[in-house]
Amino acid sequence: MDSLFFAPQTFDQAAPALAYVQQIYQAGLQQLRRALQDFLAGKDIAPVRACYPLLRLRVGSSAREQRQVSRLAYGFVAGPGVFETTLTRPELFARYYLEQFELLLQNHGVELEVCSSKQPIPLHFALDEQASLDSHLAPERRRLLRSLFDFPELADMDDGIANGTQELPPGAPQPLALFTAPRVDYSLHRLRHYTGTSPEHFQNFVLFTNYQFYIDEFVKLGQALMRERPDPARPHELDDCIALVEPGNRVTRRVGLSAEDADALGQLPPRLPQMPAYHLIRRDRSGISLINIGVGPANAKTITDHVAVLRPHAWLMLGHCAGLRNSQQLGDYVLAHAYVREDHVLDEDLPLWVPIPPLAEVQVALETAVADITQLSGLELKRLLRTGTVASTDNRNWELLPKTRHGGPERRFSQSRAVALDMESATIAANGLRLRVPYGTLLCVSDKPLHGEIKLPGMADQFYRARVDQHLQIGLRAVELLRQGSAAQLHSRKLRSFAEVAFQ
Repeated sequence: MDSLFFAPQTFDQAAPALAYVQQIYQAGLQQLRRALQDFLAGKDIAPVRACYPLLRLRVGSSAREQRQVSRLAYGFVAGPGVFETTLTRPELFARYYLEQFELLLQNHGVELEVCSSKQPIPLHFALDEQASLDSHLAPERRRLLRSLFDFPELADMDDGIANGTQELPPGAPQPLALFTAPRVDYSLHRLRHYTGTSPEHFQNFVLFTNYQFYIDEFVKLGQALMRERPDPARPHELDDCIALVEPGNRVTRRVGLSAEDADALGQLPPRLPQMPAYHLIRRDRSGISLINIGVGPANAKTITDHVAVLRPHAWLMLGHCAGLRNSQQLGDYVLAHAYVREDHVLDEDLPLWVPIPPLAEVQVALETAVADITQLSGLELKRLLRTGTVASTDNRNWELLPKTRHGGPERRFSQSRAVALDMESATIAANGLRLRVPYGTLLCVSDKPLHGEIKLPGMADQFYRARVDQHLQIGLRAVELLRQGSAAQLHSRKLRSFAEVAFQ
């Protein structure tokens, strides 16, 4: 088999270590792509393999090597030993990798080791976005392809590290990161499929919604912003926004940019993907990605499983909910500080007995944003914004279930002190805890089925016109407040387990 191997090299600086990672990765891609071109041209080739780069950290028992920086909840390992992770897409993750490398060097005072791993790069993950692998191949040539190249293996992509269920044999290296390189590559491909946009466009703050109305307002706001030139005499927080990206990688650039920034890319697809994404781009990737996840906890889990590999600074749910209290009015807001999980999609990954704590920085940002946008305070703000438990269910028609001697869901929701119900929020929050991504939920009451106020077309239209724009503005303001704070504070110890991996 024709296989590349790069010998281990040690580094005491992050940048040269990343450069060697890039060299290993690019050489592997080039070998696989050249071999595929020869195969597609009808040539006979030998089996070929390229492996992901490997980062290794060896920590001894000295006090200096075990030193930890208490200011951060990440960037160090729990004790002495050998720690490893495979790496992928170093051009996409360059800023992230540099930060993680630098923290390991600072916190342990030992060199980083980089070399080829034993984990093959699957051929599918080595292709350009536009490349088609085997659609035009004859059946016998398609079968031969598998014997010549490595294909994706789901066994290499499970979430055992994130779930805390990975069982390592004695003496095996411990993980440095939550996700292996194949798991990351798999999610990057799934993101492109589900959202219709490339992973390169995703920003560090992600908003999820369950209604297209929010998307329409976001696109309208983004397009208007792109037509405005930043005014140096009147600097604004949105001056750093340089582009709006829509499904199909359609890029609208900000007017007045330099020539190298002004390229036009992509076009809107003939039909929207399952969970279309829209991105308000900032140069430092601290912009906003808004994704319409549709209805249901399955979609919520699917998209957060994949967005998590990008290691965003926070994700927030902005959606509609059923108000469960008689004192609530249509259009009131609910800030979740606890969750009842009757969505069931994460039961095997995160047991129901695991609490989902509120994150103070996110809660404060959301409450402050409501006050800033509505210009309310004190009792007036409390009348509009209620903090409480949100229940999420996998049954959209839960209110139609017959009453039983056990009371059914209505009794359970009452016993839990829930103030609102939806189908996605608990999943998004629980997966944030599981995958170490800061999370928060701000919902808007759109119906009250227990009190005879059900969502009818005329009433819904009036509600949407009155509230969607304000709700979105609150979400954008919350992100602005979070951006002004510290990313290190967001990635707090509340998200970390006992013997946690070093990478954020």
